[in-house]
Amino acid sequence: MFTGIIAAIGKIENIQPQAGDLRLHVNTQDLDLSDVKLGDSVAINGVCLTVVEHKQSILGFDVSRESLDRTSLGALSKGSAVNLEKALAVGDRLGGHFVSGHVDGLATVISMQESARSVQFRFEIPAGLERYIAEKGSICIDGTSLTVNDVSDNWFEVNIIPHTMQETVMSYYRQGTKVNLEVDLIARYLERLLPNQSSGISRETLLQNGFIK
Repeated sequence: MFTGIIAAIGKIENIQPQAGDLRLHVNTQDLDLSDVKLGDSVAINGVCLTVVEHKQSILGFDVSRESLDRTSLGALSKGSAVNLEKALAVGDRLGGHFVSGHVDGLATVISMQESARSVQFRFEIPAGLERYIAEKGSICIDGTSLTVNDVSDNWFEVNIIPHTMQETVMSYYRQGTKVNLEVDLIARYLERLLPNQSSGISRETLLQNGFIK
């Protein structure tokens, strides 16, 4: 489990293809590794991966075919910048929202527009995920916990302050960039628990089941 608060920006040190999948070596740079051991989970651009190698500031991860097919990790190359976050420990401050590190789909940067000192990003929503995204709700983009400013049938917008631009890989985004998207866990579980889930979640079903007043 993660919070969506990026701890450091790393760099891809090496990529080794291995029988259809690959091993990813990441230079974690400023990430504190004093409590990281083999078998621990680390989120790389929002994808939960297991540490299989640990040598000084370099961590190694095996990336399965499933992860390569469903995330943007397969598009990385040597030198690519990546968001890093260690798994949430009991007692840690929850600054973002609960993030599982399981990517739901790839969103695409449609546009970027300056808004005072911030940058407004518009992303195309992958088909089937639009019902989980709500205005002022939480969304996770490449492992970064963000608040949705506006949403339509096939796009949503977020506003990125200068600090977030500096401390994450969002400064590298351009029109057409593919990003890992994880929707809010609460929305996922609500749909699963509520009756008539095929029709999605509506205000009426939330009222009927006591989730809102």
